Amino acid sequence: MRLKWAIGACVAVVVIAAVAAMRVGLFESRLVPAVSVTTLSGDQFRLDSLGGSVVLVQFWATTCAVCVQEMPKFVDLYEKYRSRGFRTVAVAMPYDPPNRVIDYTKRLSLPFDVVLDIDGAVLRAFADVPGTPTSFLVDKRGRVVSKYLGEPDFAEMERRIQIALRDQ
Repeated sequence: MRLKWAIGACVAVVVIAAVAAMRVGLFESRLVPAVSVTTLSGDQFRLDSLGGSVVLVQFWATTCAVCVQEMPKFVDLYEKYRSRGFRTVAVAMPYDPPNRVIDYTKRLSLPFDVVLDIDGAVLRAFADVPGTPTSFLVDKRGRVVSKYLGEPDFAEMERRIQIALRDQ
């Protein structure tokens, strides 16, 4: 009887510790999905193959006013940190007409990778994109370390990028 109680108490302690750890963010990070993408320039790669780089994966649409408004800030971040191993992959939503994405990308001369997610494979691989804009920051080890719903606090995002670029 005491043995069952002791085992039950141990299990309860482990469960409580795990829940507490998740609440403070110790288990927040997960690996970036192993999904293949093709950029508008024709480059093909898997998102999980970008280890060694800090990557911002942003889901956006040309029909999203906030997305269009914040894009120049993403360009600024990319330009500021790309020489230190920072990459940006802008994933256009499946409902976004490809010709509009291409026109917008050319008009703004977006310097980073832009992906048309026509079949929704990238969206499904991330599984938790409620809408646009949504961005994920991935560290050098391929772990998603931050998620941003809506327009991010760019100062805070930049701070996290700097931390991720320093981490080994």
